[in-house]
Amino acid sequence: MHPPHPPISPKSPIFEARYPGYSINRINKASLQIKHVLNFTKIAINMKALRVIKTLLLVAGMSVAAKAQTSADDMVREWERAKTYTKAYLDVMPEEGYALKPTPEMRTFAQQMLHLTDANLMFASAALGEKMTGSGPREKMTDQSKANVIKEVMASYDYVIAAIKKLPADQWKEKIKMFNRFEMTKGQAFEKAFEHQTHHRGQTTVYIRLAKATPPQEQLF
Repeated sequence: MHPPHPPISPKSPIFEARYPGYSINRINKASLQIKHVLNFTKIAINMKALRVIKTLLLVAGMSVAAKAQTSADDMVREWERAKTYTKAYLDVMPEEGYALKPTPEMRTFAQQMLHLTDANLMFASAALGEKMTGSGPREKMTDQSKANVIKEVMASYDYVIAAIKKLPADQWKEKIKMFNRFEMTKGQAFEKAFEHQTHHRGQTTVYIRLAKATPPQEQLF
């Protein structure tokens, strides 16, 4: 068996004799052309990949926006349901029951509902970055008649519902600080307000019973 031939340099006369017409310049030119083709192919692949990435990011962004919008729509429906349910509590309590206190250290029925009102306005205005409307806490207002309490409470629900609709989808995850202590997202501020109004409305069930009236049936849906 013959040993393998050593590689022949393109610059060698032997190479030119064995491969006529394939000069070193021609080989270099061909190599350069191949290199250009490979580079162009790489650029084309990268551009295609970039377009795919941009498309995916666009779809993801649209998905997030749609999800945020769906969440906002759901939250609006829940707040509208809560408004109707709270109105039923306000309606069923007799006028004289608005000053009722189960024990001396507790709030009156009117104060419970106005405290709920203050929190609705406070959480929603914080989410929007707006100053809370009014000259002071509704809970301390002089006119705590049935008609005026109903007006104030319903206005607070309308404000929250309008705030949810107004807040742009890309701001729901932005952080705010409530009471200069508790950090939360703007979306969570609406959730906390909902939890708070549910809690205080529930407390007034006992007030209505003590006033010898019948609380509304649960409106879970």
